[in-house]
Amino acid sequence: MTGRAGGTTGRPPLTERRRAETRREIAEEAVRLFAAQGVAATTAEDIASAAGISTRTLWRYFRSKEECVRPLLTTGLEALAREVRDRNGTAPLAESVLHAHRGEGAEQDPRALRDLVRLCRDEPGLRAVWLEAHYDAETEFAAMIADRTGRTADDLTVRMEAGVLNTALRIAVEDWALRPDPTAGPPLGDTVAAALRLITHVSAPKTSRPA
Repeated sequence: MTGRAGGTTGRPPLTERRRAETRREIAEEAVRLFAAQGVAATTAEDIASAAGISTRTLWRYFRSKEECVRPLLTTGLEALAREVRDRNGTAPLAESVLHAHRGEGAEQDPRALRDLVRLCRDEPGLRAVWLEAHYDAETEFAAMIADRTGRTADDLTVRMEAGVLNTALRIAVEDWALRPDPTAGPPLGDTVAAALRLITHVSAPKTSRPA
């Protein structure tokens, strides 16, 4: 990401990035084990061992074995939020997210995310983490909209805009992940972009017709 005045870059500090990398490695191992042997049969000790850490360290990062998957659900949302905040624009948030999404680098391997979203259909504990992640994201989106518009985060219009954006992102990921044939249809990035274009089109102001 391009540096700002004063030498800061907008990227998280090194220690924070390392922590995020560790969390994502744990998440990927958790999903791999959940997909291979089921959530009930997978223990926290199994996940810690696969990730090369102690169980005590695992509990410092996560409250439960199901929550170990959370970074796979939030990393993309957090990256988009950082990118949008750095732009400091005044355009509708969905439009800004679409432009920020286009500017993102190469996607990480999406297989773990696909496996996780599929697991969420039948595993209530994982589904709860999935919904909680989006609830938190919606709160973040509302705060960003409020900051851009000078309204409060609990304003009905702000909450509706945040909810529409959040729902579009969630449905796009589910649409991509739940296809019977993973190779059919557009990749994840294109699916998300298509969903964002749909809501920016719907929310665009209508031009008045000539009398």
